[in-house]
Amino acid sequence: MSFFARFAQNRGALVGLTILLAIIAMAILAPLLFPESPWRMVQRPFLPPLSQDGFPLGTDTMGRNVASGLMHGAWVSLLIGLVSTSVALLIGVPLGAIAGYYGGLVDDILMRFTEFFQTIPNFALAIVLVAIMQPSITSIVLAIAIVSWPPVARLVRAEFMSLRNREYVEAARLVGQSNSTIILRQILPNTLSPIIVLASLMVATAILLESALSFLGLGDPNVMSWGYMIGAARTVIRQAWWLSFFPGVAILLTVLALNLVGEGLDDALNPKLSRER
Repeated sequence: MSFFARFAQNRGALVGLTILLAIIAMAILAPLLFPESPWRMVQRPFLPPLSQDGFPLGTDTMGRNVASGLMHGAWVSLLIGLVSTSVALLIGVPLGAIAGYYGGLVDDILMRFTEFFQTIPNFALAIVLVAIMQPSITSIVLAIAIVSWPPVARLVRAEFMSLRNREYVEAARLVGQSNSTIILRQILPNTLSPIIVLASLMVATAILLESALSFLGLGDPNVMSWGYMIGAARTVIRQAWWLSFFPGVAILLTVLALNLVGEGLDDALNPKLSRER
């Protein structure tokens, strides 16, 4: 059975993929459907949803279009989630691979370095890093990547330690392949399945972290994000429930979709584990 057939057997994964594709479509179509800046005041404040044409989700405290902010915010959340996860993988995978392959003193040094970052709560460290670097898309991406790479390193290390003494690795050593070649061509391809699954979950975590930072006022002041929308509406939640409800649902659906897709990838890439469950 092919990868796609195994993935399609998981109905939750298909639902998650459908939701995720819809959110990606929102991000792509945002400049076409709402070409004006989401920061622009276009109507009177606190316009309820569906009360006037052109404003299906109403307006916020400043008379800005909530639908425009929601769609433009999708691009920000997905961008930060994907880029920060990619940066975390670029840090964690090489460190974990080196530690797991060589072991000994190299492993001890790299794992103590990894544990240093794990002793500090992720959210607290992200707040400190963004505050030091000044809130911006770049600083948020770097902060999330820095707090996200240790689990990647530990996962890759464990995979390398279980594979480094396999027969095909010993055969590669016997024919004279270098350590770097063995790491990149022999072992790393066999560790991609758990890395891909972890990466899908990391994107969801990164979106939550960005939303929390924006909610606290540490988001990029030049871009609209779902976390900012919720944070700006927290003082008027009784007066205008829709201002925090819609971006909150968007975050919920995005994180849920990514988790469902991650579970589907896990089942598709590890069919033996799926049957055991």
